[in-house]
Amino acid sequence: MKNKTYNRKKILVVFLCAMFIIFFLIGRLVYLMVFDAEYYQKKAEALHEREREIKAARGEIIDAGGNVLATNRTVCTISVIHSQITDPEGVIKALSETLEMDEKTVRKRVEKVSSMERIKTNVDKETGDVIRNMELDGVKVDEDFKRYYPYNELASTVLGFTGGDNQGIIGLEVRYEDVLKGKNGRILTTTDARGVELDQVAEDRVEPVAGNTLQISLDYNIQMYAQQMAEKVMEEKQADGVSILLMNPQNGEILAMVNVPEFNLNDPFTLNTGVDESTLTDEQKQDALNQMWRNRCINDTYEPGSTFKIITASASLEAGVVKLDDGFSCPGYRVVEDRKIRCHKVGGHGAETFVEGVQNSCNPVFIDIGLRLGVDRFCGYYDQFGLMDLTGIDLPGEASTIMHKKENIGLVELATMSFGQSFQITPVQLATTVSSLINGGRRVTPHFGVRVLDKEGEEVKTFSYGKGERILSEETSATMRTILESVVSEGSGKNAAVEGYRIGGKTATSQTLPRSANKYISSFVGFVPADDPQILGMCVIYNPQGVYYGGTIAAPVIGNIFENILPYLGIEKE
Repeated sequence: MKNKTYNRKKILVVFLCAMFIIFFLIGRLVYLMVFDAEYYQKKAEALHEREREIKAARGEIIDAGGNVLATNRTVCTISVIHSQITDPEGVIKALSETLEMDEKTVRKRVEKVSSMERIKTNVDKETGDVIRNMELDGVKVDEDFKRYYPYNELASTVLGFTGGDNQGIIGLEVRYEDVLKGKNGRILTTTDARGVELDQVAEDRVEPVAGNTLQISLDYNIQMYAQQMAEKVMEEKQADGVSILLMNPQNGEILAMVNVPEFNLNDPFTLNTGVDESTLTDEQKQDALNQMWRNRCINDTYEPGSTFKIITASASLEAGVVKLDDGFSCPGYRVVEDRKIRCHKVGGHGAETFVEGVQNSCNPVFIDIGLRLGVDRFCGYYDQFGLMDLTGIDLPGEASTIMHKKENIGLVELATMSFGQSFQITPVQLATTVSSLINGGRRVTPHFGVRVLDKEGEEVKTFSYGKGERILSEETSATMRTILESVVSEGSGKNAAVEGYRIGGKTATSQTLPRSANKYISSFVGFVPADDPQILGMCVIYNPQGVYYGGTIAAPVIGNIFENILPYLGIEKE
């Protein structure tokens, strides 16, 4: 009797345990099917769906006249799906031969167990079509885009280039990334448990959206001619490099920015110096590439020399410390404290007025007016003219001004600063400041970006740079235009003169650091027409050999450019 009772209890316990397990499983099943269904549905989709990206075309960059400076070429990406390959050896042999790749590399990627393995990107379309026509199981050929620059080296440091992912690396390409980049699309296909795509199931496709077009103020014809002139003078003077900048001083639009030697935008990782790259370490090559990609107009600073006298003269006239007919005497030097600071003319200019001092680019005259200004007012105008701020140009990597701390400026420092030495600024900063001083006295923002267009050519956005603040009175600005016109017509800038045009400007020759190296930077900044400036041009020649005076070698470059582009721009002779 006891055994029967014991067995019944045992059966009851087993039955209850079984029922508990059954109800638990039913509850768990209900929970998974009802409350957690979405999670497992997504996991199932992820298991049976394969997504491939469709690259969006990057927006074009066009010049002021609509010429395409940066566009795209169709290329292919070759990939393999391991689960779909039926003839691994055939695939390895075909891809290694067609793509001209090492067989070991191809084998490693083909035999790798993954949902999709990329074999090679940026394959030209013709090769991609050959592989597609082979109809190899498990091999996918997807079309992609590669950036293409029709004019190779033209404006290379301005336009910049893109990387393998088609994202901007330097120049306008990276500055306007948000404008130029598109939105990638995708193809979603369904596969069976083995990863083989099901033909009878329709694919889900989201089309890519192309990037917008960026129109810039740069003019292809002007840029091309300026680059030719820069290359010519660099070769003639065996210089390290030449930079030329042309801009509208009224609104800051840049028409040309040249930095020779330029590099090939379609092959930006090959050095343009002719150096045997195999002799360089990876670090040395990267340093050389970084140097090649530099835009000297904005990335590098230099001592401006006598072109800075435009700023000193403007400040002195505005402050009232000098008048046009004030008399000065130049014996060829000026002693400041214990320092003898020489004029470029060893015998001196003798007696001269302030205007003649500007025409002669006489250092003692500018030392005198700089000392009249004093440290406080000199630094005050330096700030007022915007020289301590960045210009705001729409290119990355603009360098800041390198200037003495105010408390460290003594009489000697003030004297040398007055004629453009012992501090450094960028060429674009000098060009922008001079533009602002001769355009009526309003600060401008140098820029390339003009507007954004969609793929139909309709305007999406126009860039606005605002009306700059007044930094100089109109009266002083007009006086400076007259003085600088006389520099070209009667003074050291004569070689920039062009018959029939009123041109103003200033020459400069500055010695680089260390002074003992005897290396020079020759430059000229000029504008036309002198009474209503529409174009400002600047030429900087780095380390020219032989004759190195700015008035002799840099001024003629700007004069030649003016002579050829002014009729093109519709600025007629008087």
